[in-house]
Amino acid sequence: MTALATLDEAYTDRYARARSWREQGGTVVGYVGADVPVELITAAGALPVRLAGRPGRPVGRAVDYLGSGVDAATLSLFAGLLDDAPPIDLLLVSHDREASLQLFYALREIRRLGLEPQLPETWLVDVLHLPHRSTAAYNLVRLRELRTRLQRFLGVSIDADALAAAVTAHDRIRTAWRELAALRGDERRALTGVEALTVIGAGGTLPADEYEPLVRRALDELAGREPRPGVPLVVTGSAHDEPGVYRDLEDDGWLVVVEDHDCGNAAGGPEMTPTLEGLAEWYQNRVVTESAAAAVARTSAQGVLSYVRKHDDGPLWDFRGIDATVPVPAALVSAQDYGAVDLAAVRAGLKTVGDRR
Repeated sequence: MTALATLDEAYTDRYARARSWREQGGTVVGYVGADVPVELITAAGALPVRLAGRPGRPVGRAVDYLGSGVDAATLSLFAGLLDDAPPIDLLLVSHDREASLQLFYALREIRRLGLEPQLPETWLVDVLHLPHRSTAAYNLVRLRELRTRLQRFLGVSIDADALAAAVTAHDRIRTAWRELAALRGDERRALTGVEALTVIGAGGTLPADEYEPLVRRALDELAGREPRPGVPLVVTGSAHDEPGVYRDLEDDGWLVVVEDHDCGNAAGGPEMTPTLEGLAEWYQNRVVTESAAAAVARTSAQGVLSYVRKHDDGPLWDFRGIDATVPVPAALVSAQDYGAVDLAAVRAGLKTVGDRR
């Protein structure tokens, strides 16, 4: 089996490795959002698994608890916790956006009331992103607390050597992601956006020391590939739990060559200092690692698409600035249904590049 196929399997069945990990006596820590420092989980000897929603999943009981005015991606993820009982022993929810915070409060109250006994113990990871020393100090306190709680929960000690080894392992992954990004650039176009999203997303399902060699093998497989067809496009806005939107865009003649949401290559970032202070600093500054204008310049993309889901309004605030700074046409498609994209609106918004498709 090729490395790409193995990564696709892991991405499609994101709990397969978690199940075998637990069967071997290991502990699985599920997490929500990109602000959870997975390095601490790895350093504790547990398997971090990123939870995600799935378009089309019934969300009835999740709506009963959270209401219908919440991002459908969060409702779908919540429904998975309620109905599918994923193989996790502990859940960490990051304060990366308001929907995640609503999810945390709902889970905490449900557990307090004893309504859903199958739900795992849940903690909040509150990492902030303001560029202030006070924010850095606050984040460091929060990560120290998280380390202490993980040590107690797992009955282990996360010493400096274990943390340094975990940071190094995850930094190797980020280095491989940067090389993957280069293969999507204007001189190569060696993989589609669907494939890139799959390769990166599989990282949230596998142990770091199993995942990084697979990505290396995938890079080798992609090295001699012919360029993929399609008009190169930068995608910004809401994150994507699965590749349905990318697939629809690429079937319509586009080629997603870079994205800045936290399920894609923007999750790469610079190297991290292998200490708890370095961890706190890295996650404080982990917002967007490459501006849309820089992404266009690096990839020679011919258009920028801001894709915004219904009830995920945060990315709307960014569009005016993006449109003012990129040297190519930019389009906004808002209030999109989870897992779907209005292709007619994309074509209309990017009509000046449409003839080149």
